[in-house]
Amino acid sequence: MAATPEDDAVNSADPAPALRKHHGNGPLFFIVGTIFAVAVTIGWGMSVMNYSGLSGDVFHQVVTVSAPSSSEARISFEVNSRGGAECLLRALDAQMVEVGTARVEVEGGNRMVQTDVETVRQAATVEVASCREQGSQD
Repeated sequence: MAATPEDDAVNSADPAPALRKHHGNGPLFFIVGTIFAVAVTIGWGMSVMNYSGLSGDVFHQVVTVSAPSSSEARISFEVNSRGGAECLLRALDAQMVEVGTARVEVEGGNRMVQTDVETVRQAATVEVASCREQGSQD
């Protein structure tokens, strides 16, 4: 029985005839794929570079925390904002129950803040719950 062209393509050592049969000889498929990959890469890069996070343009970092007495806790933190920020602080006990809160207004720029939070009982930690731009309604 004579071999068909499909059998010749399958049995040959060169897989190119079978690929040519399905994809053609032109580079159009690869050019379109390359253009698509470049466009997706550029779009992804622009979105990552422009991402500012969910909290806007205010960033904070806790430096130190202490609880010298059962009625107060102390926190030092750094805030970086353009036009000033309002930060909400929470003092928590060992069971992570809130035992005190405080609001602190911070001037614009990169600022180091140290403040005390009044507590109803001994605090184990103090956290910066949020920092938002001053005047923000969110």
